[in-house]
Amino acid sequence: MRDKLPPEPPGSEVTPEQLYVRRREFLKNAGLFAGTAAVVGGGLYLLGMKRTRPMDGFVPDAGAVDQPVAPAQGLFSTDEPRTPYEDITTYNNFYEFGLDKNDPARRAHALKTRPWTVVIDGEVHKPWTVDVDQLISAFPLEERVYRMRCVEAWSMVIPWLGLPLGKLLDRVQPTSFAKYVAFTTLEDPEQMPGQKSPVLDWPYVEGLRLDEAQHPLTLLATGLYGKQLPAQNGAPLRLVVPWKYGFKGIKSIVRITLTREQPPTTWNITNKREYGFYANVNPAVDHPRWSQATERRIGETSRRPTLPFNGYADAVAGLYSGMDLKRDF
Repeated sequence: MRDKLPPEPPGSEVTPEQLYVRRREFLKNAGLFAGTAAVVGGGLYLLGMKRTRPMDGFVPDAGAVDQPVAPAQGLFSTDEPRTPYEDITTYNNFYEFGLDKNDPARRAHALKTRPWTVVIDGEVHKPWTVDVDQLISAFPLEERVYRMRCVEAWSMVIPWLGLPLGKLLDRVQPTSFAKYVAFTTLEDPEQMPGQKSPVLDWPYVEGLRLDEAQHPLTLLATGLYGKQLPAQNGAPLRLVVPWKYGFKGIKSIVRITLTREQPPTTWNITNKREYGFYANVNPAVDHPRWSQATERRIGETSRRPTLPFNGYADAVAGLYSGMDLKRDF
């Protein structure tokens, strides 16, 4: 589907306050305080320049394995220009590997993504502990070209490869008590050196309401650009919920648990005033310290208006009928 956007107004990106403060403390304790300005400038704060050459020491296709791509784009794929593979794989928030945007690409090669076991449990009739390759082979993969909007006000267009989460949930058969789906990232500080710092509570955890998880747009991504998902992008399995801010897209998943109660989520634990459970993209609800009305697409120098639900309102707005989206942000 083609999206038409109004002219792009100017704007600026701002580093989240609590993370900025905690990161300064961590860098100081690590003896790296002198480099804080550079880290902040190149990390959470999005500079107005497009990368023009590969990052030193990084080979974008290293370790990537071809996977079969669906013959046609999947549900609700956008026809907007795709963000280049190099940018998608070298500009990431994945604090398990560091605080700067290029730390994941530099360090995630140490992550062993095979063998990898995923546990699906909780309020299900058929709990399943499964090797990730067996899980992937149990479902036909689809290509979904989705917009991705970060809470930091930058965005990308990413051609994911994966399986609808709803199909996996159908297989394990949620009980009548299941109301939410909780996700957990691998916790292994030896492979994920960022977990040795106190910048977040580890392991990273996320959650969705069951109806959100079952929505046809919600994807478990196993690849991008027709290749196996790179480690820095959340291999071997990550969540993609395109109408929510990117921090909901938990990476390197090891457990999926269906629950009766709303599960804790990492950023809400870190700062509940600034990061709610729902995290729906809403240009009318500012972050407490900056506007969410506009965003800047990676590779562009100007800003564009942020779309309600990241442009997927026709498909998902009904999930929140009757809710106060300013309160339940």
